[in-house]
Amino acid sequence: MSASNSSPTFADLGVAVEICEALAASGITRTFAIQELTLPLALDGTDLIGQARTGMGKTLGFGVPLLDRVFDSADVEELDGTPRALVIVPTRELAVQVGEDLERAATKIPVRLTTIYGGRPYEEQIAALKEGVDVVVGTPGRLIDLYNRGELQLDRVSILVLDEADEMLDLGFLPDIEKVLRALSHQHQTMLFSATMPGPIITLARSFLTKPVHIRAEEVDAAQTHSSTRQVIFQAHRMDKAAVTARLLQAEGRGRTIVFTRTKRTAAEVANELASRGFAVAAVHGDMGQPAREKSLTAFRQGTVDILVATDVAARGIDIDDVTHVINYQTPDDPMTYVHRIGRTGRAGNSGTAVTLVGYDELAKWQAINDELKLDLPEPPKWFSTSPEFSEALGIPDSAGPNVGPAKKALGGVAVHGTRPNRGRQQRR
Repeated sequence: MSASNSSPTFADLGVAVEICEALAASGITRTFAIQELTLPLALDGTDLIGQARTGMGKTLGFGVPLLDRVFDSADVEELDGTPRALVIVPTRELAVQVGEDLERAATKIPVRLTTIYGGRPYEEQIAALKEGVDVVVGTPGRLIDLYNRGELQLDRVSILVLDEADEMLDLGFLPDIEKVLRALSHQHQTMLFSATMPGPIITLARSFLTKPVHIRAEEVDAAQTHSSTRQVIFQAHRMDKAAVTARLLQAEGRGRTIVFTRTKRTAAEVANELASRGFAVAAVHGDMGQPAREKSLTAFRQGTVDILVATDVAARGIDIDDVTHVINYQTPDDPMTYVHRIGRTGRAGNSGTAVTLVGYDELAKWQAINDELKLDLPEPPKWFSTSPEFSEALGIPDSAGPNVGPAKKALGGVAVHGTRPNRGRQQRR
């Protein structure tokens, strides 16, 4: 991740030398816009709402001041093994990613971090808390479980962060967030960060923040999608989508790629289909156990596979700068999901391509996204896997075929349980 040479350094903005040295060891010295704008306020303990596009440095925008204040701030109680900072995120994958980013920034300071999320044994997380921890990163459900059991102390938390706050304050997570807020009745700093902050969410947020400053790292009327991401949208027949995707994956310059689906079943099926055509592919979806999901994500990060087929559970948890292509195999359900999906490419100054395959039955859904984001493409062209316009638009060579090699096995591409009815057939025992 790199920032402009004209941007101030973290040291310029008063960040502790030890944290600056740890960041420099990872090649990070200068700030992104959201970091430059939020750091002076966050370091001072101000409540804030930070808004910047996906991939523009939000994690360090809250993570660096959080670590700095826990490490050495007069208004944060001396560390005693109970949490001083709590970061809440919507998904397990994002919890892991944020935890890793904070660990890297904290390598030279005596601040202990732990990451807590579902799908892992309670025992190891309880053991970490008993051993003593200063910063906790976690998902709402598991955090509340451990709090209710008396294993997670929140009465000394000085800093609360909601990452992807728009989702955290939506109906699904709100009851758990309200429980956390009730536990944090004492004075503390609260920071909310997200790529999108709809008006109703901001109104709700202001009800539990103290004189918050709302910071946007771009103009108020700026487009919600990256200018560095080229968007290609066309109508594709449902029966042709697999062939379209196979050819698309042979486009010139195609590197690491994420294929998004709406359903768990489709994710597993698409992963299996692409693997059968010879592609190195892994899947991440909600019917996989946490160890299997982590195995797929690790393989993708390390380059063992270069294609990840994912449901939206992964859209907010993959922080990899060099994803060249995102493919919306199924049209997202709403505009904000579209923004978050395609925000996986074109990150941190890199360029990227986001391709959306609009099924004939998905046109109304696409038109709602188009209208909200002002994309000026209400009726995308109809292209097939054999259409010359398709190949020309995406740089697909004439040599691209339906397969690229012998069939492989997809990581996580097993059939999803409970999705096919038995239709009355007698099952063999």
